[in-house]
Amino acid sequence: MNTTVTAGAGVGSTEEQLTSLVGEIRRAIPELTGVMVASEDGLSLCHDVPDADSDRIAALAATALGVGRQVSERSSLGSFQETVVRGEDGYLVVYAAGRSAVLAITGPKNLNLALVRIQARAASAQVGAILP
Repeated sequence: MNTTVTAGAGVGSTEEQLTSLVGEIRRAIPELTGVMVASEDGLSLCHDVPDADSDRIAALAATALGVGRQVSERSSLGSFQETVVRGEDGYLVVYAAGRSAVLAITGPKNLNLALVRIQARAASAQVGAILP
């Protein structure tokens, strides 16, 4: 695993906590192809995706979060929970993480979404506790 925490994540224990959290998710679901914590503005805070893809994935995750929230609100579905994008070769699943971040998870087409939901919901709450 090649975990990168960027300067936007803060210093010291915040970086360590985010890095640890990303690692915990990867250990719990080894088949994942990537895990990222990004700001709602689309800036990568911590990730284990290839650096060349991190800016693009952060921006897409923030966009998916915004669209998911709008759909939930406008359709009277209640508060936003997750956005799932399924492509021919895999998934991108996006969760709100606290008030100001997004948790994005990518995986193969045979990804166990139930396990992802269990891990990601707990991790999203942890991100909310780590970031102000």
